[in-house]
Amino acid sequence: MSSTTNGQWYPPEWPDRIRALANGELTPAEPRRAATVLLLRDSDSGGPAVHMLRRRASMAFAGGAYAYPGGSVDPRDERPVAWAGPSRAQWAVRMGVDPATAQTIVCAAVRETFEEAGVLLAGASADTVVADTTGEDWEADRAALVAHELSFADFLGRRGLVLRSDLLGAWARWITPEFEPRRYDTWFFVAALPEGQRTRNASTEADRTVWIRPAAAAAGYDRGELLMMPPTIATLRGLQPYATAADALAAAEAQDLTPVLARARLVGGEIELSWPGHDEFTKHITQTDAGTGAPGGGEPDGSTDGAGPSGGTPT
Repeated sequence: MSSTTNGQWYPPEWPDRIRALANGELTPAEPRRAATVLLLRDSDSGGPAVHMLRRRASMAFAGGAYAYPGGSVDPRDERPVAWAGPSRAQWAVRMGVDPATAQTIVCAAVRETFEEAGVLLAGASADTVVADTTGEDWEADRAALVAHELSFADFLGRRGLVLRSDLLGAWARWITPEFEPRRYDTWFFVAALPEGQRTRNASTEADRTVWIRPAAAAAGYDRGELLMMPPTIATLRGLQPYATAADALAAAEAQDLTPVLARARLVGGEIELSWPGHDEFTKHITQTDAGTGAPGGGEPDGSTDGAGPSGGTPT
């Protein structure tokens, strides 16, 4: 967008779709449930780093934007799985949904983190975590999950593993605006990278991955160098006060999970687009405004990638 000085993602087709919605010419799509995970690891200074991936520029949705591992709920996430940590009923109370729905969302969070980052929040018992997910056998299972040839329940069962729901903390909930053609009801979770495990770029949708401190990523966004959607930058800002990954995970219990849904209204010949509770994202769009899609899409300052322990391997 011509007036944008930060890295807020803003597609050029939004104004027309917003006007169509306001005029009753657009029927909102039903949002699909989804989950995404903010993987954290402690750094030597400046608080924990978070694992982020950059969506390929060719992606129809938010191409070039930085995000976290995640994706839609798979209907097979409803299948019974070996479970450790807070019960499904406890998760249901925390999330404001029924226990079956809570399971699908938590399962999606753990499954998608393994599919896209190679990190598995599961163990052989309620107090252990898999220490290594590398090797051809793990990769074969990961590929089968991505191809929907293997359900997450069968994957865990075959390996004798239990899902460690206690390693996750529910952090936020955002719903894609009503004027978007593809909509998601997305739950954001925080989790610490298990000891011994390493992230890697296993997603076909990303062209690079980084470990970066939330403050550094937010600064890159503020300079207009890093493209992000509102939920991403909002959750990054929310992580900044915490000195360790454990502190952030403990703080998750008190996070407000009220869904954030953008509102758009016509004021004269101008569109006002806002996200309740997040004034920094409010935009006033005139008839002539158009989005550019990507202000920078550059490299995060202070980030690390590559094949070493510092992060994932860019493709």
